[in-house]
Parts: sequence; C-alpha cells; structure tokens
Amino acid sequence: MTDRIYNVLFLCTGNSARSILAEAILNKEGAGRFRAYSAGSQPKGSVNPHALQELNVLGYDATGFSSKSWDVFSGPDAPEMDFIFTVCDSAAGEACPVWIGHPMTAHWGIEDPAAVEGSEVEIQRAFAQAARFLKNRITAFINLPIASIDRMALEQHVRQIGSLDGASVKSTGDA
Repeated sequence: MTDRIYNVLFLCTGNSARSILAEAILNKEGAGRFRAYSAGSQPKGSVNPHALQELNVLGYDATGFSSKSWDVFSGPDAPEMDFIFTVCDSAAGEACPVWIGHPMTAHWGIEDPAAVEGSEVEIQRAFAQAARFLKNRITAFINLPIASIDRMALEQHVRQIGSLDGASVKSTGDA
C-alpha cells in the first residue's frame, strides 16, 4: 500500500453539473487516497443548483465548488494530475491543453442532467441518475490496484470504466 495521493481532474464543457458531482464523490469516496478537481473548457460561471442539491441528498459536501476553466490546471503552478476523465462527450472531442506529467486519460461520458427539461421531479431524477452512474465509475476506479499494476493494464481498466451502465457513447478511451 502506498501513501501517495493521486490527483484526478474531471472535465466537462460547462463545469456546472457532472464534473462537480464527480469531484465531490471522489473526494469523499477516495478516503484521502485521491484528490479530485473539476474544470470546464467553457465554464458556465456557476454551479447548477440541482447538482448541489443532489450532493446534499446523498450526504456529500456541497460547499466550495465553482465553475472554472481548465486553464487553471494547465499552468506551471497547477497540481500535477495523475488521471483526467472527461464526463461529457463534447469535452472529450475538444483539443485539451497539454497536461504537465502526461496523466492517464479516459472518457467516462454520461448524459447531461442539466439538459433535461420537464417537471422538477424529472430534473431531480436526471441528477440522481447522473450521480449514481458517476459513483459506480468512481467506485470501480478506486478499487483498482493502481500502485501494483502496470500502466498499460491500468489504462485499459480506466477506459473500460467509461463503458459501464449509463455511458452516453461507448468509450473511445480518449480524453
């Protein structure tokens, strides 16, 4: 067992819902083994209130989140990432910055709960479903023997996680 803390960045275009949910879930479920962050290529500027509500419902800390640009994590003072996961299909197709340290990347796309229109119950259901799909992926990820398997095998595993139930498209493996 290693005392190393792995840095993980979740990317989405707007950084207002899915990436925020993933950041909160990994920070709690990772139990100090992981430090999660989130960002977007075109941040909305605010966090979707339904995402914060869902975090509260599930017992996750919903404070201190902000919608920010991925540029925050590409500069020389940024923490070096070990893993970068895109959680929306549009971010997966964008040209990402060059990340310091060549982190492992994968696409874990799920449908955007913020795009759901309908009743309050339907919107809440979409956010609950997104959080459940993300938690399933994160649980699979944190249970990988990261410190004891080779990079190629680890890369294959993190990419396969992206095709678990709820995948918006079958994972291409690229972030």
